[in-house]
Amino acid sequence: MIGFLLNRLGHGVLIMLGVVVAIFFLFNVLPGDPVALLAGQRSDLATREAISTELGLDKPLPEQLLFYLNDISPISVHAAAAANQEKYEYTPLLSFGQNVLVLKTPYLRRSFQSNKKVTAILLDHLTGTLWLAGAAMLLATVLGISFGIIAALKPHSWLDHLLISTSVLGISVPSFVAAILIAITFGFYWSHVTGLSLTGQLYEIDAFTGKHLVLRNLILPAFALGIRPLAVITQLTRSSMIEVLSQDYMRTARAKGLPSYRVVVGHGLKNALNPVITAVSGWLASLMAGAFFIEYIFNWKGIGAVTIHAVENLDFPVVMGATLFIAFLFVLINILVDVLYALIDPRVKL
Repeated sequence: MIGFLLNRLGHGVLIMLGVVVAIFFLFNVLPGDPVALLAGQRSDLATREAISTELGLDKPLPEQLLFYLNDISPISVHAAAAANQEKYEYTPLLSFGQNVLVLKTPYLRRSFQSNKKVTAILLDHLTGTLWLAGAAMLLATVLGISFGIIAALKPHSWLDHLLISTSVLGISVPSFVAAILIAITFGFYWSHVTGLSLTGQLYEIDAFTGKHLVLRNLILPAFALGIRPLAVITQLTRSSMIEVLSQDYMRTARAKGLPSYRVVVGHGLKNALNPVITAVSGWLASLMAGAFFIEYIFNWKGIGAVTIHAVENLDFPVVMGATLFIAFLFVLINILVDVLYALIDPRVKL
């Protein structure tokens, strides 16, 4: 198992390295002058040269890539200087000459607009995106498995046709289109009935009670984001359950006189969940990326909204940092799913 895990981690590191190189060269050919964005149009030559040196922009492109890789690597080498200690906030591991081997959080540079650290910006907005993606995935998983079981127990009935037709519609409609329709219908026209609004944040500040959690603001964006995975999980659960229900061991369980819910849940669902686990794990990372437009439509404070704002303002470090973060989530979740499969089914390790 250790060898299997190390193999997956090695693949993950190589994938992240490829993503970093691709992102670096992509953003280095885009228009825009980082020095001008940071220093301002009326800055003097000395200020521009200092910023260019700090960002490594005065070096050839291959050296800039190595400089960037050294910045985002958690284990890296830096000059043993107080300025670097303050900049990278590292923990020294080994000193040699003028340099030091350090352990640090990846340094994703600073925002061109606010001059704040990109890591701090992403962490500040991460909570909203995690709540949104988690709520959407929970909604999609619970309802999708439930609808899939209902459809499988009544195949070719009107209820089965209704659930499958609805799931096909859910897959076909893009998330941002569904989000607009949901926002207008339930957050505007029917807001007096639902009590929901077009926009809102996870936390609201009251003059008397202070900061408090407002879960009702999560309902509409989570529903809009969870429609597509809900449809996919419904169809996967139905297909898998229909296949499992026809197996001999299911007939044996019924013949033993076991209650129907134990036969369906204890024997059937347990053996039908493998493709559902694959869908849930894949969609969880996808929802983190797919939340971008949902957050923008509902004015939700998350990584997606701040990234779109950064794109509009050519704030490349924020866009690059968000892209790397989403890529890291994809890699991490895929590794965890591979390990989970290996624990459930030892044949996977072969």
